[in-house]
Amino acid sequence: MSRHTPKAALVPSAFFDAASAREILSRTVLLDKDDKIEYISLPEFSAELVYSLSVDIDSAEDNMPELYNVLKAISGVAEHNKIVASYGDGVLSIAIAQGSDLLLANVFEAADFTTAEYFIFMAVRKLQLNPEVSTIHFLTPLSPEEEMSLYRYFRSVEQP
Repeated sequence: MSRHTPKAALVPSAFFDAASAREILSRTVLLDKDDKIEYISLPEFSAELVYSLSVDIDSAEDNMPELYNVLKAISGVAEHNKIVASYGDGVLSIAIAQGSDLLLANVFEAADFTTAEYFIFMAVRKLQLNPEVSTIHFLTPLSPEEEMSLYRYFRSVEQP
């Protein structure tokens, strides 16, 4: 089970100290004083995913931020340009890689799908990827309208 949370950050393992996890996360997101901070190692990226699912959510071992699932899914993409995204609860989680090089892993607060698309296109353009030759893989279901909107820009749209 995963949660769409904007309170997540990927930190290179070389710069990570478990005792400073809260401070590290607070540099990128606004934390509540009672947020419980957790982290999980992602050795395939030489990184640690630091996150808070907030205190109102039961802390079960299988609760992970959606960004974790997005990062894990990127290794299953066969194309050279790897774009994996998930959108729900007003949060877009996205990871982009070229070959085995992770270029971006981030979460964006997006009130609607149009705003989420804006963040996707901004990231793709900033990384100088050509969407017309790229497939975007969405882990969450898309409405027919959302899928068609993405098809206008991407070569293909894949869903589970």
